[in-house]
Amino acid sequence: MKFSDLKYLFAYTVPISVYVSITSSGIMTFITPFYVFVIIPILELLVNDYESTKDYSESEKNNRVSNIFFDIMLYLNFPIVISLLLLSFVNLNSLELANFEIIGIVLSTGILLATNSINVAHELGHRQSRIDKTISKTLYLPCLYMHFFIEHNYGHHKNIATPNDPATAKLNQSIYSFWFTSVVNQYINAWTIQLKLLKDQQMSFFSLKNDMIFYTIFQSLYLFIVSFIFGVDGLIYSILIALISFLFLECINYIEHYGLQRIKLPSGRYERVQPHHSWNSNHFIGRIVLYELTRHSDHHYKASKKYQVLENKIDSPQLPFGYPGSILLALIPFLWFYIINPILVERN
Repeated sequence: MKFSDLKYLFAYTVPISVYVSITSSGIMTFITPFYVFVIIPILELLVNDYESTKDYSESEKNNRVSNIFFDIMLYLNFPIVISLLLLSFVNLNSLELANFEIIGIVLSTGILLATNSINVAHELGHRQSRIDKTISKTLYLPCLYMHFFIEHNYGHHKNIATPNDPATAKLNQSIYSFWFTSVVNQYINAWTIQLKLLKDQQMSFFSLKNDMIFYTIFQSLYLFIVSFIFGVDGLIYSILIALISFLFLECINYIEHYGLQRIKLPSGRYERVQPHHSWNSNHFIGRIVLYELTRHSDHHYKASKKYQVLENKIDSPQLPFGYPGSILLALIPFLWFYIINPILVERN
């Protein structure tokens, strides 16, 4: 491990900001959205990394893949996320808070689940280890998005940049339309994939192999426990926090694949997934805060690659801003179309 690899400690700045939001009052409860959507975009304009375009040698890749430091960086998010989520529920339930302070804490906690829960779950969900997969599914649980484990791994990575993929936004589709189509159709797809897996294994709907049933049970149990301990208000907060977290995820899905299409071959199948079928962002701060998720082109080209060896694919379409800035841009559809569509036209 190089000293420069300590840069991934920066990923913990989001949980730190969430702790400040949860334990503060007044306008300080909004410190997390301010940090993520104001401070980070500014830092991305100011900070560069001399290694940002460098490819790793085979020996470097082997060393980085075998170095447990990078795995520990992911695993630590589990106790951090669970602790902050619990603290959020306790403070929302026990403190006298104004409505705008409640909004600040709920929004901050939702952002925490999006960045340090869903994002880490996504990384671990591509691993072969049963422990990694279990942690991945558990991190999806408070986001009420456990089905994403199935749909993303068995659906999205196969169907990316085709009409069969609800997580690929169509050209000129607004992010608000995409939220609905992606959320609904990914859930439907997850059930479709699950039923096909059961059929292929000649197992019944009520088989122990039906993960979708267990996801439904676990998530329902989670909501029941929250409501039992923290009441109806706690139940409402947990649902709102989950909603924010998975809509944040869908914002990322939107900017990662917007308007991109794979060519359908004469055989009826689509061309193999290539790096240019995903938008790439090599902005330094966003890279390390999100464990290299922004190097998404390389991730889709070879999903088994761990985050610490993902490389910048310069031939892929490049987002002009980092992820937080791109999300803000996408929330204003006419500006998003005005800036992003010409990049697509130029590539085609």
